[in-house]
Amino acid sequence: MTTVDEPTVVDAVPDGWDLALTEGRIPVLRLPQAAAPAAADLPRAEIRALLARHGAVLVRGLGLASPADLAAAGRALGVVTMAEREGFTSRQAHGDDVYSASDWPSEDQLCMHHELSYAAVVPSTALFGCLRAPRSGGVAAVADGERVLDLLPAALVERFEREGWQLARNYLEFGFSWTEAFGTDDKDRVTRYCAENAVDCTWTEDGGLRTRQHRAAVLRHPATGRRVWFNQAAFLHESSLDPIIREHLEELYGVEGLPFRTLYGDGDGETIPTGVVDTINEAYGSAGLSEPWQDGDLLVVDNLRMAHGRDPYEGEREMVVLFGDPVRLVGADPR
Repeated sequence: MTTVDEPTVVDAVPDGWDLALTEGRIPVLRLPQAAAPAAADLPRAEIRALLARHGAVLVRGLGLASPADLAAAGRALGVVTMAEREGFTSRQAHGDDVYSASDWPSEDQLCMHHELSYAAVVPSTALFGCLRAPRSGGVAAVADGERVLDLLPAALVERFEREGWQLARNYLEFGFSWTEAFGTDDKDRVTRYCAENAVDCTWTEDGGLRTRQHRAAVLRHPATGRRVWFNQAAFLHESSLDPIIREHLEELYGVEGLPFRTLYGDGDGETIPTGVVDTINEAYGSAGLSEPWQDGDLLVVDNLRMAHGRDPYEGEREMVVLFGDPVRLVGADPR
């Protein structure tokens, strides 16, 4: 059955299941209390249909308890998995392309972003499994990129859509290393990867790596044909760095030595003003949907349409993730 605050379109759900659609909340699909299926037996067609309609659905009552359970859920849903490359924080690899959640401080906000939207090949589906929910905070949060696009000022969208955006990264002696990000210590493999994925790379004399890539900021969704705000220009802006750390790094290396910066996509690579970043994040906030985590929850996300984020939290928290159904972005062809 389907329960809604205000009846609209009724979704087809499996017999005995319940779909709760509540304004401002992520759709929640609750499994039957009796004889709930295992992760390996999830109904692929129904959940994929809900995902296509809503962009995200949280499956409750599944009882995910291990990384292997998330891998089984991915197989049941027909997700073609992919290994993460060009990551930004450390993750523990659990096998079967299942990883721990980003190593992000619990007291900090993890701003809205589409996973790997700066890469050439990106996951169109993302699965998040909650093995242990935090004591408080840290809710599941998503924002519809179609809605964000509508909320942003027309002039801001027009420039980003015309020029795209650029990401500049530095893998120096501090922070996340290039060996972690690319999953290898072979420089030749990294150079080939960059050439195959439209990333300009330069090796420094001290063994560091600098990269820059140009990507579209607005995506035409391959399934719906609708325009979607799809980038990490705000999330990876230099203003998201801790102010004290940022000041120290600028003193040592200058602005161009920061671990990451985002720029407009024009030839000059003009830095995106902080005010623009604030406007983007405000739109994400207005378009946001959330749902408190419970142990065993599974969140299925259309990564091309929906951004995701995380509030600060308290208490122990254990999350696992799986990315898949890769697609190559237009304009990110091999060199």
